[in-house]
Amino acid sequence: MSIERIGKYEIRGKLGEGATSTVYLGYDSFADREVAIKVIFPEVLKDREKGKLYRNLLINEASLAGKLIHPHIVQIFDAVMAEPGSDELNYIVMEYVPGGTLEQFCRADNLLPIERLVEIVFKCTRALDYAFRMGVTHRDIKPANILLAAADTGTGGGGDIKISDFGAAIQSAGDETRTQVSGVGSPAYMSPQQVREMPLTHQTDIYSLGVVMYQLLTGRLPFNANNNFAMIYAICNSAAPPPSTFRADLPPSLDAIVARAMQKELDARYANWEEFAHDLAQSFRNQQLASRQSRFPDSEKFESLRAIDFFHDFSDVEIWEVVRFSRWDEVGPETLVMKDGEHGDSFCFLLDGELRVIKKGRMLNVLAPGEVFGEMAVVGGGHHVRGADVVAQTTARVVTIAGQALRHASDATRMHFYQSFLRVMASRLSLANSRLASVASPAAN
Repeated sequence: MSIERIGKYEIRGKLGEGATSTVYLGYDSFADREVAIKVIFPEVLKDREKGKLYRNLLINEASLAGKLIHPHIVQIFDAVMAEPGSDELNYIVMEYVPGGTLEQFCRADNLLPIERLVEIVFKCTRALDYAFRMGVTHRDIKPANILLAAADTGTGGGGDIKISDFGAAIQSAGDETRTQVSGVGSPAYMSPQQVREMPLTHQTDIYSLGVVMYQLLTGRLPFNANNNFAMIYAICNSAAPPPSTFRADLPPSLDAIVARAMQKELDARYANWEEFAHDLAQSFRNQQLASRQSRFPDSEKFESLRAIDFFHDFSDVEIWEVVRFSRWDEVGPETLVMKDGEHGDSFCFLLDGELRVIKKGRMLNVLAPGEVFGEMAVVGGGHHVRGADVVAQTTARVVTIAGQALRHASDATRMHFYQSFLRVMASRLSLANSRLASVASPAAN
């Protein structure tokens, strides 16, 4: 018997079925979007032994509806909970993510390119750091719960990921930490603290993501055992061989990152997500993974923008938005970046190197890394004429943002851009006044 509707949602097909639920592809006509609808089997919730556990999982996940809004977390739109014992459907409505899970890339014969893999793990660290700051620890990080936003995973595709299934999460509110669900998780990805049923923090997710990274690098788990008891013993007592044992082309930096993430003792493990993310980004900067000449990894873009004072007040979500709509170029010495007299509708940031600002052969200024230039084209409404040439003095990395892209950005992102523009212009005005005062002071005397 086919289902045509669930609540207000039109059903367009079945996406998959597991031991406890069926996931359907639905359509929300009011919001004009496709959604994924996870429907829990009624008999599962009525089970005498595990019915309460599964109901708590469902309630825990449903409680996060509308709370975790991040580009790399599956958004929960709606949840319907029937009364216990009722035959009414219990379901959660989520963002539809069509690319499948990372499980398909956990085989030695189907591994992702190294740079793509590190990109994925980096995005996971940023998403889980966001969740942690919102008082949520996932507690069930594994490849099956990391989704690909699109099926394109080739070396030329960037793509995005979405972390899903927060049913087993720990949620903190103020000084009170509430664990709604116990006795769940996937043993192979659990930290030593989790298998021992100790109090957990975000560091348990750091360990689990380290295991995921290990598996994506090698096509195998760090510990293999015939049963859960043997697995738990290995997690608590055995040392995993470095990933490079199984993949000779891996740089030492990745061995070190995985080893630190999977340290058994908390004081030896990454203390926070920022440390984990920093080491991943640094592996790109050291040119151990990818050529900077051909492309800029998303992790490097994020870290580069975050380091610029202009973006100090931007949230992670807003930084990711800028990453998506900006253009990144590396230019050689004497390259003309902006031309005097041309109409422009874009502005730029200098990341590395030096640029000269020249007017009729006279050098007006030298731009240093972190500076924004050309912003009057956008502040002035898109009909601005460039007032000087901007020429590369050295090899330089330049980020270009089109005015059209900024005008279509989210309200929060646009607000932060214009606030930062005002700070830049106020700083320049103050500097100009100081220079005028220094020039005028001899005459006054």
